[in-house]
Amino acid sequence: MTAAIASRRSAEIHHDHRDVAGGWLRPAVFGAMDGLLTNVALITGVASAGSSHHIVVLTGVAGLLAGAMSMAVGEWTSVRSQSQLVAAEIAIEREELVRRPEAEEAELAGIFRSRGLPRDLAARVASELSKDPEVAWRVHVREELGVDPDELPKPLLAGGSSLGSFAVGAFIPLAPYLFGSGMLWLALVLAGAALLALGAGVARFTGKPMVTGALLQLALGAATAAITYGVGTAFGTTVS
Repeated sequence: MTAAIASRRSAEIHHDHRDVAGGWLRPAVFGAMDGLLTNVALITGVASAGSSHHIVVLTGVAGLLAGAMSMAVGEWTSVRSQSQLVAAEIAIEREELVRRPEAEEAELAGIFRSRGLPRDLAARVASELSKDPEVAWRVHVREELGVDPDELPKPLLAGGSSLGSFAVGAFIPLAPYLFGSGMLWLALVLAGAALLALGAGVARFTGKPMVTGALLQLALGAATAAITYGVGTAFGTTVS
């Protein structure tokens, strides 16, 4: 008896999930990585060409501002367009539920049958869910479009995440030059440390090995910096 009670109690224990559909993680991670790689590439290329401290700072600041605004506008436009598309499809689904309720109920029953439910049970479930129009259209949207209408990404949140994270990432390799240091190696060290931290953080959040994630991001950043350093050195001219 005690074992059975304990088993029931353990079955009632639930676990929490992280937010995977809020619309902030992808633009935040992408923005930070893009800002870091973009500005470290710009600064490395310009500095290795023998440019003055002033030119490197100007290049880094311009890269930060232009990239952050571009990322924000692009992400906002993308998410907004996607949300508008989903809203249009939801409107069609709601209209169909009013015009052809029996056909929509049969369609829902067919979906449940394809998921493995017996025909009679699928019909009963579809019938119960179709009684409330507010429940019905949400179920149809989830099953047919594969999206949760109550958890759609927010354009402003996505755009703001991109803007802020890009600016933070782009600031890191620029910081030594802003505070008076003209040493490229210091900017590269800071960028490398940030890449390691960002890669490890993302890996931990997604349940992947932290060391692998950190080293992967560092390798990508090192390759980017090496290419622009080579280009800058090859030109070897001062930007004026």
